[in-house]
Order: sequence, then structure tokens, then C-alpha cells
Amino acid sequence: MSKRDYYFDNAKFFLIFLVVFGHAIQTYIEYEPFLLSLYKTIYSFHMPAFILVAGYFAKGVYEKGYARVLVKKLILPYLIFQVIYSIYYFYLRNESTLTVDPFHPQWSLWFLVSLFCWNLMLLLFVQIFKLSWKPTLITSIVFGLFIGYFNDVSGYLSLSRTFVFFPFFLLGYYIKREHFHMLNKKPVKLAAYFSLSFVLFLMILLPEWSNRWLLGSHSYQDLGQPYEISPLIRFTIYALNIWLIASFFSIVPQKKYFFTNWGKNTLYVYLLHGFIIQLFRETQIGLIVNPFISLLLIMVASLFLTILLSTNWITAIAQPLIELRANRLKKMLSKHE
Repeated sequence: MSKRDYYFDNAKFFLIFLVVFGHAIQTYIEYEPFLLSLYKTIYSFHMPAFILVAGYFAKGVYEKGYARVLVKKLILPYLIFQVIYSIYYFYLRNESTLTVDPFHPQWSLWFLVSLFCWNLMLLLFVQIFKLSWKPTLITSIVFGLFIGYFNDVSGYLSLSRTFVFFPFFLLGYYIKREHFHMLNKKPVKLAAYFSLSFVLFLMILLPEWSNRWLLGSHSYQDLGQPYEISPLIRFTIYALNIWLIASFFSIVPQKKYFFTNWGKNTLYVYLLHGFIIQLFRETQIGLIVNPFISLLLIMVASLFLTILLSTNWITAIAQPLIELRANRLKKMLSKHE
């Protein structure tokens, strides 16, 4: 049995915290400039970095039955949570009709659909076409740039995000562990702290720049920029994404810490935190005293929620829905007999 790499568990824990935190502050970004700038900075790298990690761990693409495993790990949980979230939103928002549409993922569930598609596309490029990394990455970038010209695919099966973020999945697949080691040198770490601070400062200086460019779910027409320069803008964002992804991974610690084990349960946090976040949004709680105190409170609450949803009891209870098995719960119950 190979030794677990704590570095990636640490990275995944930080990233899932940023996912929860980013969703929590989204309620306030329309009328608080600093939170909007922080939101843009987070969204400039956190999902691309998460997707890159998913690609890094897709090395089993050559294994027999890989596609069948993907269906069990991604599509079945997606369908289960699509139904659950549809019912939850129906009651939470007092909607007039209950609609369960498997072709339009509810909120954050797009990631499961896209992850399934990225793996299938990886199979297509690597196993069937047998392309090397250069033509594969170039092709994926071209797809990501030109999907913006199509207006009717933004929400349908998460096709827009699938193509926009596919280059990061491929990059993660082709990258090697030694590349991450290169990022953990002290001069690179110092540059990383400067880079993240600089981008946050830059976002403060550019308040009119739409954060929707970072979501990967909007067509160029929706984004309101001329068709001629829109691919150039998206390509520039790709460069920004790569720069900040490298900065993030350079400051991720290598050793095991008290939070490391929580990084194993990021899928649980991702699928479950929406129930709390959407309830929080529906209550329409306003900013308290000033944005910086509110920022601190939201940050602490997001960290608490991330940790709570990573605990053994929560993951054991949710495992039948997410992994379609209950060995964690059986193991915990046997310890208390």
C-alpha cells in the first residue's frame, strides 16, 4: 500500500474551505467592494486548482472498467443529489412546482457532471486518439475559448464549464509530483505571497471587471464584451488562473497537520455545504457593524462548517448517498458496541 501524500490532502482542505467561504460571501459582493475583490481573487484559482488536483488523480484512466467506476462514483451520486436538492429548494423557496431536471445541474452539482465528462474526454484523447500532451492541451484551450460563442450551452449538462475548465484537468493529468516540489522552494513561496496579495490589490483597483468571467458558465454574449476580443480576455484569464494556481500550490504545506485528514472528505463537504449556504442566503442576513468584522465572522463560520462536514460522523451518515455504501457507519457503530 503506497504512503498517502499529505501535501494533496492539505491542498484539498484549503481549497474546499475556499469553496465554502466563497459561496458564503457571494451574498454580499453586490454591495461591498472589498468582499467582491476578495471573491474575485478566490475564484481566480480555487476551482481551477481543485480541477487540476482531480486531473492529477485521474492516472487510472488506463485501468479496466474505468468508465463503469466513473458512473458509480459520479453519475449516481449526481442523480441522487439532483433529486434531493430539487426537493429541498422547492420547500426552501416556496416554489410553485417541483421540477427535477437531470440535464440542468442544481447549483454546485455541475462539478460532478463536468468531472465525469473530463474523464471521458481524457479517455478519448489519451486512449483512443493517443495524443501527446501538447496537442491535447492546445485542443482543450481552443475548445475553452470557442465554447463562449455558443449561447445555449451554459447550463445544459454544465457544457460551458466542462469545456472552459478542461485544460486544468488535463494539466493536472500530465503534471508530475516533482513539478509540485519545484513550487515549494522558499523564493517561489515568497513570490506566491506577493502574487496573491498583488492580485487582490488589482481586483480592488478594477471594480468594474465582471466576476462572471471567472465562473466559466456564461457565453460571450452574456458577458457583454465584443466577440472579437472575448477569446483574448478568456485566454488572459487562463494565464491568471495558472499564475495563481502555481502560487497557491507553492504555499501548501507538505507535512501532516491536524487538518490534513479532513482533506480526504472534500466531496462530502462539497455536496453537503449547499444545504447550509442556501439556507443562509434565504435568511438574507445583512452585514454586521462593518464588512471586516463580517468577513471575520463569515470566515470562522465557513471554517467551522467545513470541519463539521469533514468529521467522521457526518461522512459516515452521508456515505450511503455519496459512495453508495455504508462501511464507515458500520465501523463507527461497531466501535461503540
